[in-house]
Amino acid sequence: MSGSFKVLIAGTGFAGQGHAEAFRHAGCEIVGIVGRTEKVVQDVAAKMDIPYVGTDWQQALDVCRPDIVAIATPGGAHFEAISLAIKAGCHVFSDKPLTDSGDTAVSLYQLAQEHNVRTAYAASFRYAASVLHAKRLVADGAIGAPVEVECISHFNLERDIPFGWSHRKEDGGGRLNNNFTHTLSVVTSVIGDKIINIFGEVRDDMGKAPIVEGVHNFMTRRDFIPKDLSDPSLQWGESNVEWSYTVLAQLESEFASRPVSVMFKHGGLVPRFQDDHIVFYGTKGAIYLKGHYGSGQLSIWGQDKTWQPLPVPEDIAATIPEVTGETEQNWHYLAREFVKDIQGQDVAPYPTFKEGSQYQQLIDIIRMNDNWVDVADL
Repeated sequence: MSGSFKVLIAGTGFAGQGHAEAFRHAGCEIVGIVGRTEKVVQDVAAKMDIPYVGTDWQQALDVCRPDIVAIATPGGAHFEAISLAIKAGCHVFSDKPLTDSGDTAVSLYQLAQEHNVRTAYAASFRYAASVLHAKRLVADGAIGAPVEVECISHFNLERDIPFGWSHRKEDGGGRLNNNFTHTLSVVTSVIGDKIINIFGEVRDDMGKAPIVEGVHNFMTRRDFIPKDLSDPSLQWGESNVEWSYTVLAQLESEFASRPVSVMFKHGGLVPRFQDDHIVFYGTKGAIYLKGHYGSGQLSIWGQDKTWQPLPVPEDIAATIPEVTGETEQNWHYLAREFVKDIQGQDVAPYPTFKEGSQYQQLIDIIRMNDNWVDVADL
């Protein structure tokens, strides 16, 4: 690929570094990186050999004049950064969630359309090899007409992870923003992206978390759990967002004459007993994907009435970037498609701010939690 595209990164943590590597792998030049803390961003830039270092996003846009920006900060910080980038004429690759609300997400989608820039929304586990395989099998009629999808995951996260953006709705936290977005993208990529009905229930069973200084990387936050949680000098922050959810949806599918029922069940703080999974059920069979995002072994239930594991087809395996880590592979895949699209090459549809704004509006609806029917007097 051409190395002519200049990319500016917002965010210095796991996602920021991952986005930088993904765009380098796609043939782009990483011209700068911006973070909140000067020492941290300097250290990351030195480690990754990125020439421009800054803490002021507008200044970085003015100096670096990038073709593409990659937004890898928590969702609550996205709106202003993305708005400025779009107005500067940049194409935008944003991690999920797009913002912290449906209204602001829609505003960004509309702004991108007005300025005629391309966007990518990194709800990207749809690019796991097993998901791509399931998509092909469903399209080929391997399970007949799809009728139902079941998505089950339990993360058993530590309750004492330090208080941060993941605990705050206004910062883009919550399990809907950071789990449901991926799972919904997986399901719509296989079944169809027309979502016709949805409702759900959410629960904040975290309550509070210890406030600890020095946490800059989401992936290493467990290392900062205080050793003495009974220390009277320890300060605590209050969670205001969901850590568990149950969502029911109906999707329209070109492979079925009736709406496909989908259940999304996620417990962020509870242990799993059996494997997390995604299962696609049809009139003639079923496809089981192991793992919370369906990125594990694919098995199919067919006419022989038994579950049979299937290998990933060679042509699908050949498309998966050869990098370590499932998350990183999926970022690389989407970044590659995004760059190709900007170059004018033909690519398959990928998630954009259209999906990002739609997902954020759906999350707002689910969080209303107003679908209960009072039956206490029956």
